[in-house]
Amino acid sequence: MIATTGIDESSVHYRGWRVVLACFLMAFFMFGFGLYGQGVYLAELQRAHGWPGTLVSAASTFSFLLTSVLVIFTDNLLARIGLRSLILCGLTALGASTVMLALMQTPWQLYLAYALMSVGWTGMGTVVIATVLNSWFERRRGLALSLAFNGATCGGIVLVPLLLTLTGSIGFRSAMLAVTMAMVVLVLPVVVIFTGWPAEMSPDSGGRPSGGGAAAPAHSRKALLAQAAFWTMVLPFAIALLAQMGFIVHQVTFLEPLIGRYAAGLAVTIMAAMAVVGRLSLGLFVDRLDPRLASAASMTSQAAALFVIVQSTSPTVLLICCAVYGFSIGNMITFPPLIIQREIGAAAFAAAMGLGTSISGIVSAFGPGIVGLVRSLTGDYTTAFAMCVVLDLVAAGIVLWRPGASGAARRSR
Repeated sequence: MIATTGIDESSVHYRGWRVVLACFLMAFFMFGFGLYGQGVYLAELQRAHGWPGTLVSAASTFSFLLTSVLVIFTDNLLARIGLRSLILCGLTALGASTVMLALMQTPWQLYLAYALMSVGWTGMGTVVIATVLNSWFERRRGLALSLAFNGATCGGIVLVPLLLTLTGSIGFRSAMLAVTMAMVVLVLPVVVIFTGWPAEMSPDSGGRPSGGGAAAPAHSRKALLAQAAFWTMVLPFAIALLAQMGFIVHQVTFLEPLIGRYAAGLAVTIMAAMAVVGRLSLGLFVDRLDPRLASAASMTSQAAALFVIVQSTSPTVLLICCAVYGFSIGNMITFPPLIIQREIGAAAFAAAMGLGTSISGIVSAFGPGIVGLVRSLTGDYTTAFAMCVVLDLVAAGIVLWRPGASGAARRSR
């Protein structure tokens, strides 16, 4: 594919790096508004309308579950309406969602806004970003994915404090409208100018080389679900993300009684910063690693960090462990596309990414609830986080299993 063209992917003049910039901005606003910003909406909508927290939280859960269903059909949408049109639909839906959040007056509008946010995830989320970068890069694919997905973490680090600051000075409604306008101004021209498939790919191929239509049966969702190899690419990350989401949501509640509110907030900041460092540092050489081995090492390091967190009460040790844990957080969404591309191939990539992301999203959505339930039943977080340690180790074991590829998978390469 790319390798046969003789193009130097390391050159700053290579057009693929401008596509990376577009994907970074997409991830920045999609994750900033669609994931990290949800805590801001919860607080502000309760304050403005007096709605119970369960109403807003239920809307968030609805959005995540709907997203997990819609992303299954990403490959179909790419083939039907094209890459740029899908991204622009996602941008429009996300912008409409954030404007509605700013202007809403009734609960039904809340659920409509969150449904639109799910459409935004479909057009600007993980699957689209991974699919387009997979088509532009071969030798530097890992670095490209790492740089683009760092936009997700930066969205949490920058966008949420910005929303909170603006809300304090000009109000929630004006803050949401202002940042939405900034998103459109920044993302729209970059998407229109930079995004697209490489010249050697047909515009309706969904990221597959021209002439790849003959492999269509190989990337049916039914065929993928029948492959043991596919499950070893998806299930371990679903399990690891379940544990990861559970820890992240309950991190401050666990740490605050031990080290105080300020230090607990610092732990979250350190963990987020280390997620950026982890993606960048690993991205420099991940293309030379076996992604399954690297995934298992990351999951094991998170298990080790959590094990020490449960045992220690030292502020210094807890902060260090949060940093170690954070180092691998971002890579949990970087590794799956690398494994899928190597073992399933380009023809099935979008279908496999959509299906895998859906499974991981549904499974991981239960992480916070399961950790909270275990904590309620046992009275503390020791058993709940010990469960997360076990889940990480189980995930590391599964990802190292390499069942023989099926004939369908071999044909898709």
